[in-house]
Amino acid sequence: FEIGTILKMGFPGYFLIVGDFINWAKNNGCPVGPGRGSGAGSLVAYALKITDLDPLQYNLLFERFLNPERVSMPDFDIDFCQGNRDRVIEYVKQKYGKDAVSQIATFGTMAARAAIRDVGRVLDLSYGFCDGISKLVPNKPGMSVTLQYPPVPKKEGDKNNYALEMEPLLAERVRQEEDVKTLIELAQKLEGMTRNVGMHAGGVLIAPGKLTDFCPLYAQPGSDSAVSQYDKDDVEAIGLVKFDFLGLATLTILEIAREFIMKRHKGQENFRFEDVRLDDPKVYALFSRGQTEAVFQFESRGMQGMLRDAKPTRLEDLIAL
Repeated sequence: FEIGTILKMGFPGYFLIVGDFINWAKNNGCPVGPGRGSGAGSLVAYALKITDLDPLQYNLLFERFLNPERVSMPDFDIDFCQGNRDRVIEYVKQKYGKDAVSQIATFGTMAARAAIRDVGRVLDLSYGFCDGISKLVPNKPGMSVTLQYPPVPKKEGDKNNYALEMEPLLAERVRQEEDVKTLIELAQKLEGMTRNVGMHAGGVLIAPGKLTDFCPLYAQPGSDSAVSQYDKDDVEAIGLVKFDFLGLATLTILEIAREFIMKRHKGQENFRFEDVRLDDPKVYALFSRGQTEAVFQFESRGMQGMLRDAKPTRLEDLIAL
């Protein structure tokens, strides 16, 4: 069923390319994560050694990764050890050609607060004054607050929130102080404009030929590696496939730990994480005490509290948490 879906949607190449650079990484001393996100639901991915856990054992759904009814690009989140990530990208460049591989641009845009600060700097207003005004703009996680009126939602279903309605004090100062009025009016015009160009932390493009046939490129001054001038959404819109090469410090730490174990413990010269038992009671005791500093996905204080309450005793408990 999976192979049928992959063929029908035209993604065999994608799987084979991902399988190729992951296996190169594993064979060349670049630690790779065992798989995370929806890609772990694919048996084909497990067979190609892209992921290291058996989806049948955990009843994971392939359809969450590739759904024939909703055509979207497959997207493996692939974690590499931070120190070695660039080696894998270099391998891909050598294999598919330097002119076919690039990283992806990201465009930093001016949010409401930044726009106020930037305008204030240009107008020579004192830092304290501008900072005070910008802090009046509500800043709640997961909520986009705008100076525009009427607010224009970014995408369908978005509820945009108008700063002056949410913060009466800001509205009051705009009415009463000429400086504040000028500052906000200019900031409204600049909000949402592109402020700077950066490089996407993990996205890498691999094109079927020269990248310049598909999109414009640029190189940052002093660097010889190309970056696409389109961001991740536009790159997908023109039909290029992006691969996520994420650098994860946790994998680097695990690799150092593994080297220490091999060096310091007799009989452990061939130690592999793959051979570690998943039912070691001492490990679950550690989790139950909430002692999970720097354990990927379990390190936040909320998570540590939940572990102390739930007292997990098997892997399935950790999955549920």
